[in-house]
Amino acid sequence: MLKKQNQKKLHRRMLIFGLSSIIIICTLSFTMGKYWITIFEKYQEKEKLAEELVSLKEKQKELELDAKKLQDSEYIARYAREKYLYSKEGEFIIKIPEDE
Repeated sequence: MLKKQNQKKLHRRMLIFGLSSIIIICTLSFTMGKYWITIFEKYQEKEKLAEELVSLKEKQKELELDAKKLQDSEYIARYAREKYLYSKEGEFIIKIPEDE
């Protein structure tokens, strides 16, 4: 009888230990999965921001070039004549439509 009680206690302990282990493993797996998803999302965001950074640097170079060109008065005069149809005295402006 004592042996049966000891076996029952042993079975209960093993059952409790097994269930506890399964619960702990499931909890850790869920937590790690959540962290991996977060890491993956951050990695994708980093790649997107890196691409955006490249495009912004290109735009910055273009704007710096435009700013440098605008320091030249000859360029400003030519730009104004082309863009806003200003003319020098005695000049005639003929606008030709651009083909699309």
